[in-house]
Amino acid sequence: MEKTLSGVMRVFFIAAFGLLAIAVFEVLANAFGYTFTRGIYTGGRLLEFSSVLLIFVATLLLRQIRERLKQGSGRAS
Repeated sequence: MEKTLSGVMRVFFIAAFGLLAIAVFEVLANAFGYTFTRGIYTGGRLLEFSSVLLIFVATLLLRQIRERLKQGSGRAS
């Protein structure tokens, strides 16, 4: 289970930064009158998707930290 969550976190993290890069390119392209995503998504909407993915990553990291702290306190007792 831990390996699966670790893999999911990595994929979400990479996808979030990929969406961030696309959002930046979209804003720059719009400044020059072009579009990168053909008008389907705005740069702001892509940033929203990116932030949602990063929130999931943070949540999964906090879950892992909590589980490790529980394991650590159980061993010390």
